Amino acid sequence: EMKIEKLVLNISVGESGDRVTRAGKVLQQLTDQEPCYSRARYTVRTFGIRRNEKIATYVTVRGEKAKDIISKGLAVKEFELRRKNFSAAGNWGFGISEHIDLGIKYDPNAGIYGMDFYVVMKRAGDRVAKRKLRKGKVGQRQRISKEEAIAWFEKTWNEDFAKVLN
Repeated sequence: EMKIEKLVLNISVGESGDRVTRAGKVLQQLTDQEPCYSRARYTVRTFGIRRNEKIATYVTVRGEKAKDIISKGLAVKEFELRRKNFSAAGNWGFGISEHIDLGIKYDPNAGIYGMDFYVVMKRAGDRVAKRKLRKGKVGQRQRISKEEAIAWFEKTWNEDFAKVLN
């Protein structure tokens, strides 16, 4: 009934230039998709960033490829998440500190990057709220709660002893 709508992988470098480009190459290597770049909203002198400077890179993955990448990421976390990793809307996310744990070969030129995984869940009938014509509201029964998302997570990855800690 519930399924994964999309997975968003994000690497926030915090500075522009060559490091963001190399982080984008890491994401491209992992997903075989062209990454997008996020820009700074405003200048922060203490961080050394200027407005509209590229400071992060992200990619959205859907379908079977998303499930494979999530499995790799959860293997790094040993299939354990905390309750606070799940949002009230039933979406969930986690972070890893080194991308080479996913099985990507270490490249001394690129360096090591941490990345965020964010998984957006959905149920059939979700399109009602997103379509252009005859837009409607998704009913309360159709929405995904935090508890349902946790139960789905433990059921889907139960062969890997997935569990949610307090």
